[in-house]
Amino acid sequence: MGRLQKILIPFLGLVLAFWFYSARDNFKPEMLKGKRVIVTGASTGIGEQMAYHLARMGAHILITARTEAKLQKVVEQCLELGAASARYVSGTMEDMAFAEHVVKEAETLLGGLDMLILNHVGTSYFGYFNGDVEHVRKLLEINFLSYVAMTVSALPMLKQSEGSIVVVSSMAGKVGFPFTVPYSATKFALDGFFSSLRQEFSIQSINVSITLCILGFIDTENAVRAAAHLLLVAPSPRAECALEILKGAALRRRELYYRYGAT
Repeated sequence: MGRLQKILIPFLGLVLAFWFYSARDNFKPEMLKGKRVIVTGASTGIGEQMAYHLARMGAHILITARTEAKLQKVVEQCLELGAASARYVSGTMEDMAFAEHVVKEAETLLGGLDMLILNHVGTSYFGYFNGDVEHVRKLLEINFLSYVAMTVSALPMLKQSEGSIVVVSSMAGKVGFPFTVPYSATKFALDGFFSSLRQEFSIQSINVSITLCILGFIDTENAVRAAAHLLLVAPSPRAECALEILKGAALRRRELYYRYGAT
């Protein structure tokens, strides 16, 4: 445990510096009423919870993930919670054509787009890097290139609505951390691309906000399964995390840091 402590202590120090950035101030649920929103990775975890919050706020929601049966249940729940409309498209983000298809469906079904929430993530391992280049390539396609493809496809609609792009990332995309090499690389790529794109939007006076969400240890099934035995804090609740993301997006924050863990 001594070696792990040496690794974890510097990381935890950085995390504590960014302990909890919240977008509570000035947020009103009415800001998202009637908004046309895509949420990816919405069959479980943070994405599912964002869909429920958006439903309570009266948004038009298009959700996507791989598992159709789970998406159907989320859509049913969204409609019960008061969504202005709720629909789903199932498929894999390994396929760039599918990523672009989701955006086209939003144009057809919603008549436009106000907010693109990019939240999906590919499966990776938690351990020493094993040299599997093919795994890194596949993970980059899902965790990074599909985000770029969806952004490019959605940009004409977002320019028209002066909308928002929300990118769900991780502290592993801000600081190098052992045992997550492929995953961390994809998250660093997101930071580089979207932070640079934001600067270009500013230069060109394009009124589309980009909110990069830097998340810590959240109580999603995948995160708890992978890291609970190594981290010294309890995971933070995904429902609260989802709401903070939506607040930051509605207020057009540049970055949102959500706390690393609960005590």
